[in-house]
Amino acid sequence: MHGAARKWCAAEAICVGAAMLVNLSDVLTSQGRVLRTEVPLELNCFRTRQGEFPIVSREPVRFTFTNIGADKARIEGGVTLVFQTRCDRCLKEVPTRLELVFDRLATSPEVIAGEDEDSRDCMEGSQLDVEAFVRNEILVNWPVKILCREDCRGVCPVCGQDRNTGDCGCDTFVPDPRMAVIKDIFNANKEV
Repeated sequence: MHGAARKWCAAEAICVGAAMLVNLSDVLTSQGRVLRTEVPLELNCFRTRQGEFPIVSREPVRFTFTNIGADKARIEGGVTLVFQTRCDRCLKEVPTRLELVFDRLATSPEVIAGEDEDSRDCMEGSQLDVEAFVRNEILVNWPVKILCREDCRGVCPVCGQDRNTGDCGCDTFVPDPRMAVIKDIFNANKEV
């Protein structure tokens, strides 16, 4: 959504301004009510302290909302996203695919805080903010380490050459700093 506010409505979802909201008031208040919908994801980039990761491929977010009691709904669904990332060892660009599958609870704003905290920060009244919800799911499922391949050798700490393309010949031996005192004793005895 760039520029002027866009409006999009389908199966009780509405996009106004920068937020895609799904109205859950009927599901939260009607016993046994089930709502299935797909919502287009407008998120273009995932930002963390580690950097910005553009989303290069996405599909609509699939949701199934099911009433499971008074003012409670189960949120189930999923989405597949592909991010442009870098290998943590050699820094090559690597597409990273995340297949998010979620199963969370939502409650109406009248329910006492503390009982169902899974999606509370994504709710605006009885509406689910889809982008905030997906952003939280990405954060929880983000890989600890991204590698271009399992046996990636990384870059040389001396010259910076990619060691996957060949050996640079640099001396990468790093002595144990705890042994420095012993090394000094041996060096002192050699001078005598």
